[in-house]
Amino acid sequence: MKLFNTFSNKLEEFIPINENKVTMYVCGPTVYDYPHLGHARCYITWDMVYRYLKFLGYDVKYCRNVTDVDDKILKKAKEENTTAEVISKRYYEIFADSMKKLNVLKPDIEPFATKTLGEMISIVKDLIKNDYAYVIDGDVYFRVKKFKEYGKLSKQPIEDLIAGARVETSSKKEDVLDFALWKKDDEFGYPSPWGKGRPGWHIECSAMSRKHLGKTIDIHAGGADLIFPHHENEIAQSECANGCKFVNYWLHNGFVTINKEKMSKSLKNFVTIDDLLSNYDANTIRFFILTNHYRMPVEFSDTALQGAKAGWKRIQNAVNEALRFVDKQNLPEISNTNEVQQFKEAMDNDFNTSKALAVIFDAAANANKAVNEKNINDIKKYAAILLTLTDVLGFNIEKEKISEDELQDKLSNVIADMDFLNEADKNLKGYALMEKIIEYRNKARKEKNWAVADKIRNLLDSISIVLKDTNEGTVWEER
Repeated sequence: MKLFNTFSNKLEEFIPINENKVTMYVCGPTVYDYPHLGHARCYITWDMVYRYLKFLGYDVKYCRNVTDVDDKILKKAKEENTTAEVISKRYYEIFADSMKKLNVLKPDIEPFATKTLGEMISIVKDLIKNDYAYVIDGDVYFRVKKFKEYGKLSKQPIEDLIAGARVETSSKKEDVLDFALWKKDDEFGYPSPWGKGRPGWHIECSAMSRKHLGKTIDIHAGGADLIFPHHENEIAQSECANGCKFVNYWLHNGFVTINKEKMSKSLKNFVTIDDLLSNYDANTIRFFILTNHYRMPVEFSDTALQGAKAGWKRIQNAVNEALRFVDKQNLPEISNTNEVQQFKEAMDNDFNTSKALAVIFDAAANANKAVNEKNINDIKKYAAILLTLTDVLGFNIEKEKISEDELQDKLSNVIADMDFLNEADKNLKGYALMEKIIEYRNKARKEKNWAVADKIRNLLDSISIVLKDTNEGTVWEER
């Protein structure tokens, strides 16, 4: 398997530090606002990587942090006249709920910054001891120029960074490039050897990754916007504190753009995940994201999402049709099939999900052909392939039946026009009412009463419910 390492700027063979075990760290959310499509792109991407590594048989230890102490959180707390804890708890719960709705697996470890303060203070003390950091009036700064390799991830020479740096006339720092490891904060701070204060953002990830994954880790991932300064600063402080290489493979996903501009809260051009999910299902959103290579920018548009919806529907329908003929619990082993090998070739080439999806599309077409020909062996084979490969990419292929209350709400919109129902029938609710409607429709068809049969079909179609006649009888599903 080859990964594109941002550090070397080239594809490299993936060789874990410890044979079959993989340590993977992803920069998590700062919980002060609603998560948006940019977050969905990031965490669906690394969820896909996590799932694929496990599919290959690796024992993956995946850590994704939560930043619950930050200037933005404190600003929001002041605006709402509440505490940072209230804000971070509220928005973490919203974030976690959004990830669950998007079928993003929980990481193996999800540390919170406020629960890792001891580790942060320990690293800062080591940096001060080794003269890589200094204290001024309760603030602690990292001496960038003392780390001669600074800029090696972002490929920015120190001379260029100095030229582009903003000079802060009121700054107490020794050098304009030095960054904060600990910030004095008498009002909202935590106890430390330097007085009450809060950690700098960069030190949080260095501390949490070291505590849970060790001093050198296999994979560190995040959005491309984190390369500089966040990941650059992580490298500097981690390698100076630990005396060894910090990360072997740096992976970064591209931006989501709207009108060619990066989606972000600061530009106020973001679409929240909740807003997206009110118009598109989670599989469509994942399909939209994975159709593009993870390192490339993705242009958001309703047209693109409608295309993704149609693409996913082709796969979903192929699976549903196949499962009408075969038992999902009795499918063949497919690990050595050409389709799985082609899928792995695509994914082993730096997670080329667009090619992997092309393999799935071909399998869907073959499944449809097998269904048309009533070839049970092939139906079983392609059903197994589709179920396996879509699961590896994180799709939830099991189409959830709507709840009884949701069905009742839909039927209430058309029941007044169902004059073939008697009063007792109209008192039925949800699933029972639906079964009665199907019973009337089948009776009408048997009696060649096409007017009633067509009326039932058209009324149900108006509320996006489709009837299908199978060997086992008539079934219904949402369109």
